[in-house]
Amino acid sequence: MVYYSNQADSDLDNILEGLLIWQKHTLTREFCLSYVSDIIDVCNGLDTKTVHFIASYETHKRYGKKVHKYVRNKSTTWYIIYDTDTFNNVYINKIISNHLTIS
Repeated sequence: MVYYSNQADSDLDNILEGLLIWQKHTLTREFCLSYVSDIIDVCNGLDTKTVHFIASYETHKRYGKKVHKYVRNKSTTWYIIYDTDTFNNVYINKIISNHLTIS
């Protein structure tokens, strides 16, 4: 099972809002909703993964012990930071882009 923290829910809302008001390119509401839906689909599949990677960036370690890297395109990668329990439940704590990740 996959669970989202309040912070992760807020991150998804902020991603959507950021896409909707992005001034570099005009994006349709449908595209923005689909983009966030794609991130959610990746998150919802984490409990089926057999390998979970350990967070290595200090920025990520503040939010959880595991990280999944979702490469959206050549310039944007989303890091889904989470913890797991002995039943392979996933607790998503933070979703952050490579643009905000500092080593």
